[in-house]
Amino acid sequence: MADRPTSPRIPTNDTPSAEAAALLEHTLLRDGDPINIFGTLAHHPALMKQFNRMGGQLLRRGLVPGRERELVILRVGANARSRYEFGQHVLIGREAGLTDDEIEAITRPLGAHDWNDVDLTLLRMADELHLDDCVTETTFAALRTRWSDAELVELLVLAGFYRLVSGFLNSAGVELDEGVPAVDLPVSPAS
Repeated sequence: MADRPTSPRIPTNDTPSAEAAALLEHTLLRDGDPINIFGTLAHHPALMKQFNRMGGQLLRRGLVPGRERELVILRVGANARSRYEFGQHVLIGREAGLTDDEIEAITRPLGAHDWNDVDLTLLRMADELHLDDCVTETTFAALRTRWSDAELVELLVLAGFYRLVSGFLNSAGVELDEGVPAVDLPVSPAS
């Protein structure tokens, strides 16, 4: 497993193009400045625009309720050992109704917490995608008992999108924003 960078490999873009600056006006802000992921993506405005569309669809206009969405995102971030992704979504997960105990349990093996069946199946889905890029028949059958075809599509895309995001954040060395919890994620809980 690769060590995570301790400093940015791609710094935030402090002199964005007009197109990137316009996109940055509509992103999450901390103290008036865009959060670091968007400052880094601002090096490639066309990609940033599409990235924001997909992320916005999943976060603000998705079919899956926020709490369940955040379970998946946090588990993907924990499996990827992405401190940035996990930290940002600790804040979002709390807003969506996850408790601090649940958030902490997401970083541990599945049997270390008394998850309900819906939560456990979502976490298992994230783990299976992390380990083999395919959800098992057993887990998919369990997902199908709760989720529609449209919601299943969204859940699979959600896990894949946030795996991509986590890999980008890790590899670019995007630094935590001020006020975001720094959670130590030394080992994938799915391991």
